[in-house]
Amino acid sequence: MKWITREHPKIDRIACPWLIRRFIDPAAEIIYVPFDQVLSQAAAQDATPFDIPGVELTHYGDECTFDYLIKKYAITDAAVLSMAPIVRGADTDRHDMAPQSAGLWAISAGLAHNFTNDLELLEQGMVIYDALYSWASHLQQEKHTQQPFEQQLLAVLNEALKSGRGRRMPAWVQELKNIIQDHIDTSLTLKELSQDLDINPSYLSREFSKHFDNLSFGEYLRKQRIEKAVELMRNPAHSLTEIAYLTGFSDQSHFSRIFRQHMGESPSDYRRKLLKK
Repeated sequence: MKWITREHPKIDRIACPWLIRRFIDPAAEIIYVPFDQVLSQAAAQDATPFDIPGVELTHYGDECTFDYLIKKYAITDAAVLSMAPIVRGADTDRHDMAPQSAGLWAISAGLAHNFTNDLELLEQGMVIYDALYSWASHLQQEKHTQQPFEQQLLAVLNEALKSGRGRRMPAWVQELKNIIQDHIDTSLTLKELSQDLDINPSYLSREFSKHFDNLSFGEYLRKQRIEKAVELMRNPAHSLTEIAYLTGFSDQSHFSRIFRQHMGESPSDYRRKLLKK
């Protein structure tokens, strides 16, 4: 059976093919095409479309397509159910849903950066999700820092980091703000930014919130994207779906939810008032 979705996958459009091949359709052929060709190619190739607006297999409320596939096909595997909030949190930028969500997003973004061919990316992603499934099945209670001295070392390190706060802002902070502002409509990762700034990525990740209003990289990026979306709303030629993709959101549902959180009302209501001014 053929399954089709939009090109340039990162989270849901890798996680869903993994779920389809492992639990729904082992011989599934996954097809990636440009966003505006998904429905026409689905009809032409007799393929099932997924993870785009307006089809059955897509986001609903706060849940992503991975969640819907689990429900539709009545998948009860305990490890898959453990994976669901991790995938959901990574796909919707809600890293508070599961401790592993931020890591899954970082790995997925890096993988997409390294592999520009979508089918090659999918094959690499299958390995990642097989590994995540093994962790969910057998290793959830395992920890890297098993020995007491490792915990003590981490405690000392955390105290040292706290004592360093309040110093003068480093020069790289303003440079980073400028880079984010200039590339807000593209895919940004801390790894790429650390290379541009010639800063250790672990250091950048640790120090980021200290200089960006106590926001994580993901929170700050979402805030900047919402501000960019408001600018685009002033042009009636852009649909809300287009604005969602132009500002880096996974789909219009994701964009609408984050916009409401930041602005207190839906994008359509906000735009209606904006254009009346």
